[in-house]
Amino acid sequence: MTGPMSATPILSRVASEEHALDEEEIAGLVADACPEAGYHGKRVLLIVPDGTRTAPVGTVFKAIHDRVGGVTKALDVLVALGTHQPMTEEAICKRLDISEQERHKQYRDVRFFNHEWDNPEALKHIGTISGDEIRELTSGRFAIDVPVQVNRRLFEYDEVMIIGPVFPHEVVGFSGGNKYLFPGVSGPDILNFFHWLGAVVTNPKIIGHMWTPVRRVVDRAGSLVPVGKKCFAMVVRPDKGLDGLFFGTPEAAWQGAAELSSRRHITRKPKPFHTILSCAPEMYDEVWTAGKCMYKLEPVLADGGELIIYAPHIREVCVAHGSHIEEVGYHCRDYFLKQWERFKDYPWGVLAHSTHVYGQGTFENGVETPRARVTLATGIPEAKCRQINLGYRDPDTIDPEKFADREDEGILLVRKAGEMLYRLEDPPEWAQSDET
Repeated sequence: MTGPMSATPILSRVASEEHALDEEEIAGLVADACPEAGYHGKRVLLIVPDGTRTAPVGTVFKAIHDRVGGVTKALDVLVALGTHQPMTEEAICKRLDISEQERHKQYRDVRFFNHEWDNPEALKHIGTISGDEIRELTSGRFAIDVPVQVNRRLFEYDEVMIIGPVFPHEVVGFSGGNKYLFPGVSGPDILNFFHWLGAVVTNPKIIGHMWTPVRRVVDRAGSLVPVGKKCFAMVVRPDKGLDGLFFGTPEAAWQGAAELSSRRHITRKPKPFHTILSCAPEMYDEVWTAGKCMYKLEPVLADGGELIIYAPHIREVCVAHGSHIEEVGYHCRDYFLKQWERFKDYPWGVLAHSTHVYGQGTFENGVETPRARVTLATGIPEAKCRQINLGYRDPDTIDPEKFADREDEGILLVRKAGEMLYRLEDPPEWAQSDET
């Protein structure tokens, strides 16, 4: 099953190979997208990512505020946390690139909100995707009713405007678009369902592919939100800046950005590596998010190889879900599928995260065999690493420079892992999408 044959027309700016889009170009697109006359007296909610995504969110926010902030009845910000930790006002200001002084002057009327995925009173039930429809959307993998809940604040506004980047993503294929609603500001039922759906398909068959079963579920859930929705989707190269900015419906803006992301964010290698040092940036402060350092590199990790997540600053497995992860541990998909009665009552999103970090493997006759090894070189003690079924290395014994410039030896150093996807030029069957 593929995506739509065509998308709603969108506004876009794409940078040249040599230069990123500058503030003037961004402001120009925002001006075209948000005519002042169309926003008089309107209440607008901006949905933005937390600090775990690289993007000039603040530049777009400021351009929107400059354009329509003076005529709207409300222009507020909701952070699409998913199940991540709430952000302080100071952290949200940093996300929006505004100073404390600016916060109390030109942006004093902008209200900041964190999503509350685990607070039933903060959510509203907006429908159920039936088992028959789920069967169709998932190519027959599941056939269960999926309740859909979303942050009830959305219904206090005339328009929801999503601002966020698009990258290859382990659960949905490419992030962005309606993903800022589901799971960004959704309830746990649909969040857990489609994360496990992605895990069943497996990360290598999902990541970097546009029209995945999970994307179909996410877009279907988005269609149930009866509020006007628009989206600024960004494509960012961390070493360069803003490569592209797309505006339209969440579906159309995402499609334009995902097509550009597929050209900008995928690095192809001729052969796999037996050792990968995957360095987590400071914006990942727990294994829950630093797992991206595995997801984006699993396709080039050789059978029997080792991937080391190097992050001396990380001291938590996961604040929100740590107790469940400690009980379950990290395992391959079939470890759970073949013991489903034992694990079915755990949050499916936790099981999905577990398989994504652990990677491919088998579970036969009670014995689990990983395709490759994952090792933590973090501030998490060795005993904890063993408890959760991952390897341990003392980060003080690792000098990243000793891994540099050794690709010919089968050793890869990635200095800022988690956003760029690595893929083999001739990927094996287990890393090829099943979708046609």
